[in-house]
Amino acid sequence: MSASEDSTAEPSAFHWIAKGMLGIFSPPALILTVSFIGFAALARDAGLDWMQASFMTFAVWALPAKIILVGAITAGVSLPAAALAVGLSSLRLMPMVVALLAEIRTPKTRTLTLLFLSHFVAITGWVYAMERVDQVPRERRALFFGSFAILLTAVNTVVVALVFNLMGQLPALATGALAFLTPVYFLTSLFGSARDLSGRLALFLGILCVPPAHWLSPDFDLLIAGIGGGALAFFLGRAVEARRV
Repeated sequence: MSASEDSTAEPSAFHWIAKGMLGIFSPPALILTVSFIGFAALARDAGLDWMQASFMTFAVWALPAKIILVGAITAGVSLPAAALAVGLSSLRLMPMVVALLAEIRTPKTRTLTLLFLSHFVAITGWVYAMERVDQVPRERRALFFGSFAILLTAVNTVVVALVFNLMGQLPALATGALAFLTPVYFLTSLFGSARDLSGRLALFLGILCVPPAHWLSPDFDLLIAGIGGGALAFFLGRAVEARRV
């Protein structure tokens, strides 16, 4: 092979694995890690031990679902009810899983591989991957996403274990502030990664729909606001785009 051919050779699989792992130092990953410090304090205040908090970090993964589970434990909710609440909160990730897997799969990708990677799809991993996956050769995309998401999960599991054992109890205000970093990042990153007007409108309309939805049905306010705001954003976005054509 000539020097010119070698210089234009495609990067190896290890290159994309390393590039995915380096994403652990990106702002989204760092913000999420700081938020998990708040989760460790929250879990400690709720009476969990460090092994339970660490297991929840790796097994449940999405931070909002873990906060819901800790809240259910604190309130003494039954196991089936807590499982239902966590499951409903995770339904929001299904469209993201479908969208991301469609981007990273190839005809040769095994179904078991996709099912395994789907466990690691949360907002941070999804946003990070969707912003960069078009720069990765399709046959390397699963490696790129997997190396980032699995390392991010492992690092946060270790962070929760260490923080749980090393720090004293944080004030409630500090715990809430650390946990609040995650939804703030979610909103800004989702707005930045939205590819059309409907996606951007859905974020704002969903927020605006929460107060009336809570007035109508406090137990189902987020569900009503999500469906109502999303549907309204879809039709408004289509109408605006139709006028531009």
